[in-house]
Amino acid sequence: MPRRTAAHTAAGASVLAALTVTALAAAGSPALAAADTGHSMNRAFARAAAEFDVPRDLLAAVGYGETRLDGHSGHPSQANGYGVMHLVSNPENRTLEQASALTGEPVSHLRKDTTANIRGGAAVLRSYADKLGLDAHERDDINAWYPAVARYSGAEGSTAALYADTVYTFLTNGLYATVPDGEQVSVTARAVSPQKSSLAATAVSTQSTDYPSALWVPAATGNYASGRSATIDKVIIHVTQGSYAGSISWFQNPSAVVSAHYVVRSSDGQITQMVRDSDTAYHARSQNSSSLGIEHEGWIDDPAWFTDAMYRSSAALTAYLCDRYGIPKDRSHIIGHSEAPGNDHTDPGPYWDWDRYMQLVGGSTGGGTSTDALSFSSYATQSNGSTGAQVKAVQQLLNEQGYSVGAVDGDFGPATESAVKAYQTTHGLTSDGIVGSKTWTALLSAGSTTTLAQGSSGDAVKRLQRSLTAALGSTVTIDGSFGSGTATAVRSYQTSRGLTSDGVVGPNTWAALQAGR
Repeated sequence: MPRRTAAHTAAGASVLAALTVTALAAAGSPALAAADTGHSMNRAFARAAAEFDVPRDLLAAVGYGETRLDGHSGHPSQANGYGVMHLVSNPENRTLEQASALTGEPVSHLRKDTTANIRGGAAVLRSYADKLGLDAHERDDINAWYPAVARYSGAEGSTAALYADTVYTFLTNGLYATVPDGEQVSVTARAVSPQKSSLAATAVSTQSTDYPSALWVPAATGNYASGRSATIDKVIIHVTQGSYAGSISWFQNPSAVVSAHYVVRSSDGQITQMVRDSDTAYHARSQNSSSLGIEHEGWIDDPAWFTDAMYRSSAALTAYLCDRYGIPKDRSHIIGHSEAPGNDHTDPGPYWDWDRYMQLVGGSTGGGTSTDALSFSSYATQSNGSTGAQVKAVQQLLNEQGYSVGAVDGDFGPATESAVKAYQTTHGLTSDGIVGSKTWTALLSAGSTTTLAQGSSGDAVKRLQRSLTAALGSTVTIDGSFGSGTATAVRSYQTSRGLTSDGVVGPNTWAALQAGR
């Protein structure tokens, strides 16, 4: 992630945080919100919450969303934000200076001292609550704080709502984090119903036209250049050194003069596009004109940000871009920011798992080509109790499409069955938790709906060939090449489903496949 205020850094020999988030069951969970365990961060949250009358769990959830409760030894984020609460000092957002004025703490202290930083974050949140006119009774209602949390983001409109929604998701699910010094900080899961006020109508709803799975939130016009002066021939992997919503806000900030084409969220792999593929994002200096930049939420010195959902979502995006623009799927053309000529950044850093990522992309890691875990000569019915490679394929596809099964372990258990039922319900299929031909067809065909015809090639053709194999119950060669055999299978499918039998896979044929017909 390029930024004007500070270069990426591995933060020296700082202790790495091992952060994990798990949903805490509402029943039987200890009421940790009000407890002061005697440890420094818990004590800081409790005292700051009491001093400024801010709900303790809200304060902790804001900090977690910003930094995973890691102050990164006082090193700034891409937006020049500091500490656990990410107090910011840039031309468009000055919560660092605001916190200093409200608390009397020196700016230098707020940057590096965790207790002061948390106190500063609480003071800023309280000031926003005051401006909203929240009285003492309303401040006790965690749902009333939504507009104040949105304002804390430093953004406006849909980006501010995206930020606040993330915080309230943490409150809904609960969290359990182990911070850099080993202390454990928890937020208890609860039902929330945030009072969104005017922000209720600002949710991001526009989809990307370049990558249909992504949201579209444009960067400030001064942060990229229209058009390109070179052919796209590579994908560059970045790490944001900051949060997802914060990075989106930064790319919308005219003073940033940086951007990327795509930003990927850590928790669930959500993708937002901010610069059109046909335009030149400012992300890799001399390589801007010939590359596509993908930012990943997190910090390079903390591998906990690099989740399975993030890897899979980003890899699917990269594979799509490589197919669309004819970019070879190898480590000469899919590179890290640190590997781009003429750059001095260190992202994605030593904890980015290149072997795993390239296998998910379906390309070469430098030591050979990955195997295809989704292609079979036939697709057998899978249900609770099934095991093996085809169960792994089901689990992989569900995870990639946002229906989490957890580990891809080849065992069809309750979690997989629940995810299958959820998927079937969403896609209008019989919700029986059994993966038969219709569910297989829908799962295997999911993705872009680019028109395909004889002569087409690439991963989209493989998706087509897999889904035809499942739908027709007969083997279609899965080689990524749309030849006469695939054309025959397409016409057979179209005829049997009452579609125009022209051998061309357009929107209607894709829609039928993706509906499991």
